[in-house]
Amino acid sequence: MTGIEIVGVPQSNYVWTCRIAAEEKGVAYKLTPARPHSPEACATHPFGKIPSMRHGDVVLCESQAIAVYINRAFEGPALMPQTVPALAQALQWISLVNTTVDPLLVRQYALGGYFFSSKPDGTPNRELIETLMPKVEQYLGVLAKAVAGDGHLAGGSFTIADMTLLPILYYASKLPESGAALARQSALQAYLDRHMARASVKATIPPPMSDLKKRA
Repeated sequence: MTGIEIVGVPQSNYVWTCRIAAEEKGVAYKLTPARPHSPEACATHPFGKIPSMRHGDVVLCESQAIAVYINRAFEGPALMPQTVPALAQALQWISLVNTTVDPLLVRQYALGGYFFSSKPDGTPNRELIETLMPKVEQYLGVLAKAVAGDGHLAGGSFTIADMTLLPILYYASKLPESGAALARQSALQAYLDRHMARASVKATIPPPMSDLKKRA
């Protein structure tokens, strides 16, 4: 039993997180593209969401659990800090990204405003975007302060916390308002640029979100 199977569409920021973790750890994996609530997703997630993972008899869902499993089940560089304070800080940021940053920047702004706009003609939902932008600016400012010191969220190294945030920032950088707001936060823009150059990230950059929308 060596490689793992990651289930979910590659455009998902959380699927991307898991793939970065596997690449960083040097773990062979197979990506099985599957949309939420598809038979493949429902077979491995109790609520039919993505991502999920198979490794022999082990079946897991949720990106944090999958990334931690990859970190602990395989030899290779540590993906989480070793000291208790830094480990707690990394877990803190994973939780903040999952519960606060992702819902705003991905679910509401990127998906609701652009990729799956509720407008009948499919154009961006300008009213929603304009309503969300003050919070987008605020959240990017908070993140900029968090990485301004050593260029990481916790522990002075590239951890699962960074792997969780990075895909979100990548998508934010591709959209007009959030991209401009991100560029104004020089520490956060530098953080994104530097980590996007990592081999693990470059190897897992997903196809454009528009490809997913076309197949919806």
